[in-house]
Amino acid sequence: MTDNGDVAVRAKGLVRKFGSFVAVDGIDLEVARGSIFGFLGANGAGKTTAIRMLCGLLQPSAGQAWVDGVDVVKRPDEVKARIGYMAQKFSLYQDLTVDENMRFFADIYLVPRKTLNARIAELVTSLDLVGQEHRITKTLPVGIKQRLSLACALVHEPQVLFLDEPTAGVDPLSRRVFWEHIHSLATRDVTVFVTTHHLDEAENCTEVLFMQAGRDVGHGPPRKLRDAADRGDLVRVAEIERDVLRASPRVKDVMPMGSSWHVRLRDAADAGPLALELGVRVDRIRPSLEDVFLEAIGDRGAP
Repeated sequence: MTDNGDVAVRAKGLVRKFGSFVAVDGIDLEVARGSIFGFLGANGAGKTTAIRMLCGLLQPSAGQAWVDGVDVVKRPDEVKARIGYMAQKFSLYQDLTVDENMRFFADIYLVPRKTLNARIAELVTSLDLVGQEHRITKTLPVGIKQRLSLACALVHEPQVLFLDEPTAGVDPLSRRVFWEHIHSLATRDVTVFVTTHHLDEAENCTEVLFMQAGRDVGHGPPRKLRDAADRGDLVRVAEIERDVLRASPRVKDVMPMGSSWHVRLRDAADAGPLALELGVRVDRIRPSLEDVFLEAIGDRGAP
């Protein structure tokens, strides 16, 4: 079985075990070409293990997967040649310059010499690396290292790009700039598959999949997930102790959100009675993607 032309990544029943521990437990997914697909979950949810299987770096214990039409289980080396991969920790050679790192990765991917200079010049311009070409990599700020890692992953012009926690440890401005680059890639029909635990980043994705303990606990376009979770039973409450809220029989869940609480009621009609009961202001709100995620993974307002 192979993918049709509109699907860049497909998995059916994908499983990975380490001894008796199940790191990925029966994941099914389809990622459309030219889309941005987000894998969301806390550290240890199984995101990196799943992405390593899809990249041909780790053999699945069970299940099937195809990337760019290639069977990951049967032809992992061909998958590796077709994709771009940016790991959690930047896979850069710290004692090489920016230009030397790009040329090194171009050699690995057998980029033709006659097109190499033009390709590097294009990446330097598009990823804001102009003026950095001759700097030693270990001297670079984290944000520039991040863009260099992306350049090295793109030097052979892959049609599918895997990014594993690409903005971990990066400042908010660099994160925003990085996502601008990702959107630019998607407009050129590059499929971007990204793992993250930043819920605000997930809003940039065409579709997301929530992972918890290796399982799919919810997936779909962010807007549809928010709409499906909008049952009229979510309210915002401030200036009250969490234990007081949790003690009310009208309250199902309490989730901290900044200086207030997002409270899931047992019944949508309980908003007014709760305000009277506790003597506080209760405002109905629409669920954010973070609310959807916390409900999906079974958060119960743990301290």
